[in-house]
Amino acid sequence: MIFRQLFDSVSGTYSYLLASRAGGEALILDPVLEKVDRYCKLLQELDLRLVKAVDTHLHADHITGLGELRDRTQCITIMGEQSKADVVSMRVSDGDKVTIEGLCLEALYTPGHTDDSYSYLMGDRVFTGDTLLIRGTGRTDFQNGSARAQYDSIFNRLLKLPEETLVFPAHDYKGDTVSTIGEEKRYNPRLQVKSIDDYVELMNNLHLPNPKMMDVAVPANMHVGLHQDELAREGLSLSARDAIASLGRPDILLVDLRESGERAKHGMLPGALHAPYPGICATLQPGGMLREVAAATGRRVVFFCAFGERSAMAVAAAKKAGLANTAHIEGGIDAWKKAGGPVVQG
Repeated sequence: MIFRQLFDSVSGTYSYLLASRAGGEALILDPVLEKVDRYCKLLQELDLRLVKAVDTHLHADHITGLGELRDRTQCITIMGEQSKADVVSMRVSDGDKVTIEGLCLEALYTPGHTDDSYSYLMGDRVFTGDTLLIRGTGRTDFQNGSARAQYDSIFNRLLKLPEETLVFPAHDYKGDTVSTIGEEKRYNPRLQVKSIDDYVELMNNLHLPNPKMMDVAVPANMHVGLHQDELAREGLSLSARDAIASLGRPDILLVDLRESGERAKHGMLPGALHAPYPGICATLQPGGMLREVAAATGRRVVFFCAFGERSAMAVAAAKKAGLANTAHIEGGIDAWKKAGGPVVQG
């Protein structure tokens, strides 16, 4: 496995680059905007293709690199379903799996620092975001934070993991890089409380100043979505209502870019072809499945995904590959459902 812990000294943020092999797919956790050049250089050096970028929560102390990485690498952006971010490609809930070639991370909903905080469990290690830090815990006094919720997340979720589980947080301000669940149980001063009420009292009396970047970072991180209005102006976008009206038309081929887990959880559109987004470029090349189907039938390929971000990128990829007769459903299956469109459960 390729595992890189990357540090931003300005915000004290740890980002993590993961891959199962050189030349394969990669995932990054909690990227920082100012470090995107460095990430891209490392991806190139290690011959990796970034397919997913994940934020553990809406950060207040730095601007996320999700949007910039998406624009540069066409990767899938991921946050929890509770996030206030306007648009990300995928939203996960507790127990969902985030997979790339050879690796699987389990999403653990661990609110408290913020109400959208997630940790990610991968084999012998857990990425705890700002929920559990090394010899500390994330503050709970803004962004709908809750000391009670954090106590539950830490004591009833994270500390239930095997004691040898490695702990990799999203921040550190003292120079520590890794811990274990067992170490934190024994030596984390904030976890030596006798009750939830003691923990709440402790957290409510920290009186910390707001993060310096908070007024800039939070609004910026809430608006990371890919702008889909340009495609609408070019006539390459269908509203959910127009897409519903065109259902069953013989000149349209609906293509579902979501992963199998998303389809099983949120349902499918009748008659849609499944072509997961990570492999979209190959299917659009000469000899590729979508390219051949479109050429043989003359049908217009209409992409859709969860919220419209992957499908917008697929339209751009099709255009680049010379396949002009495409479009996407603006807002994805989320907008389709809200407009009353039919969904088939798998």
